[in-house]
Amino acid sequence: MAGALITGCSKGNEAAVEARNSQTVSAETEKTSSRILEMLAVKGKVTESGAMTAPCTDNGSDGKTFRARHPWSVHQAPFVQLQASMERLRRELPKDGWEIVKDGTDSSAAKSPQLVAESAGREFAVDVRLHKASGVGNAPDLLEVTVESACYRSE
Repeated sequence: MAGALITGCSKGNEAAVEARNSQTVSAETEKTSSRILEMLAVKGKVTESGAMTAPCTDNGSDGKTFRARHPWSVHQAPFVQLQASMERLRRELPKDGWEIVKDGTDSSAAKSPQLVAESAGREFAVDVRLHKASGVGNAPDLLEVTVESACYRSE
């Protein structure tokens, strides 16, 4: 996933970014990821990765602000089931207080379907992409999901 999902770390504005405990933000990001997985309601293999802390580099941040990122994917499920899960997520996110800010295709050569949404208070954003199997590198059908927190200053 290229770029940050949520803005809020513009240069000179770091003091306005909330101070938070890094471990708490990571745990909340993983909890949000779990909720997204519940909404997807797909049976497949989910990659096991935890949230990680990354610099919040929006608009030239000075390196004092961070965000939690939790990338994961669902694979070993038929493409039609992955498509249905993405449709389900499209319906369920607004019911759960999320605003869909992009619903179209990504900028890859494959023009993969992409859904980007922000939580009600803009604490989190999610980027979901549906990838069709490719003979190049034996890439499988999969849903690629990245959940990110808003920027924060570490306590």
